[in-house]
Amino acid sequence: MLFSKFNNALIGPEDEIYKSDATEKLDYEVELAVVIGAKASKVKKEDALDYIAGYTIGNDISARDLQKRTPQWLQGKSLDHTTPIGPWIVTTSEINDPGNLSIKSYVNGEPRQSSNTKQLIFDVQYLIEFISNLMTLDPGDIILTGTPGGVGMAMNPPKFLEADDLVTLEIDKIGKLENKVIAK
Repeated sequence: MLFSKFNNALIGPEDEIYKSDATEKLDYEVELAVVIGAKASKVKKEDALDYIAGYTIGNDISARDLQKRTPQWLQGKSLDHTTPIGPWIVTTSEINDPGNLSIKSYVNGEPRQSSNTKQLIFDVQYLIEFISNLMTLDPGDIILTGTPGGVGMAMNPPKFLEADDLVTLEIDKIGKLENKVIAK
């Protein structure tokens, strides 16, 4: 399943995540973010890494109640000011294997997600091949690669983000992305 995020959702590494009154079920998702570095169309899996500028961290914030109310996920994935990216781009010369990185999330210091990118359903190379055979990827495009278990929706009972929560994401060799949630 592919879905788009629009630029209204993207925010910087120190910006605040908006918790809109349109949702009661705002959730976090730590994801490896792949930054495309060269125009990519009909790329073969074995050549996919040649089209990457680098990697960073993305928080694929999701409004689960909005995401689930129709089969089209866009409304739950593109609320204003809800997708932090950063804190920087680490080049491919510094990460030659995106398929073996520790990946973690915390909410208010509580561990929530802990896994490794080798557990991704689809690896980076496959994603670039698949997507570039549907549409051309341009330099600067960002692909979020999927999240491990441990999201708030799956907890028993579910734990969704609230105003004043601090969400911290970490990926090995990239660093830490930390954003506060505010009511908006």
